[in-house]
Amino acid sequence: MASTSPTGSRASSAPHTRQGGVSARGVAAVLVTVVLWASAFVGIRAIGPSFSPGSLTLGRLAVAAVVLGALVLPQLTKSKILPRGREWWPIVGYGVMWFGGYNVALNAAEHLLDAGTAALLINVNPVLVAIMAGFVLKEGFPRWLIIGSLVAFGGVAMIALGSGAASGERSTADVAGVLLCLLAAVLAAVSVIIQKPVLRKVPAGQATWFGIMVGALCCLPFAGQLVSELQAAPLSATLGLVYLGVFPTAIAFTTWAYALSLIDAGKLAATTYLVPGSTILISWLLLSEVPSLWGLVGGVVCLIGVGLTRSRSRTAVRP
Repeated sequence: MASTSPTGSRASSAPHTRQGGVSARGVAAVLVTVVLWASAFVGIRAIGPSFSPGSLTLGRLAVAAVVLGALVLPQLTKSKILPRGREWWPIVGYGVMWFGGYNVALNAAEHLLDAGTAALLINVNPVLVAIMAGFVLKEGFPRWLIIGSLVAFGGVAMIALGSGAASGERSTADVAGVLLCLLAAVLAAVSVIIQKPVLRKVPAGQATWFGIMVGALCCLPFAGQLVSELQAAPLSATLGLVYLGVFPTAIAFTTWAYALSLIDAGKLAATTYLVPGSTILISWLLLSEVPSLWGLVGGVVCLIGVGLTRSRSRTAVRP
């Protein structure tokens, strides 16, 4: 399974590239991440009526902590190698922002927006990652990155202004959903930049598990709410929560971290451009949901914008 390789090897010993390309395991990790993250948007939307944003996050992280911990803990016990001192700070940072804050914000947004629109809005994240990677990680960025960023944010503005236009009473709620999605995108982008250096010293599985544990601790105030909602939730919603914990969280965040240990942050973030389209297709098939016309048009503009950010290089690594 794609998630076992990251947990079983040191980041430094991973097969990085072959003649400028990415290893087969790296490609597989990217594909697994894209598909499972796309399914997460639909899963969150499907079980949203049964779980509030905070309790859904805690439940998802709790399941992921148990599943991934079963793989990571034996390795930690054997190696007895843990981050030390200041090495914990970036782990705590992305644990709080990504596993905690990002998930709560996204869950809350999907109470207000359909899964496809949420995925389209989160898709500004690659642009933010590319910009920050250029400055912080010294990966560099061209003028097309700035142009593409402006176009992408124009698409976001179209989604924000057009959402709820057909039903004026929902406009405020929809705009709140847009803002929550943008907050989630910012938290995720900062977390990617923080996580990248960690993966030079810590294997992907361990780096993911540590972040999950930090996020779960931050969400403990929602424990009482989670217990009461689990008691009232139908079996299908509970199974959906388990699915989110095992697949889009334990597996997909690990395969993402593994891929991030092999590929520049900006280039890897570009692969998530595939997530919105996959989400819209899954959402249409399972929930009969499609974004509004404004959402679709704005989403296309976003994709054009993020595509322009890659115009400088035709030889960029492709998944």
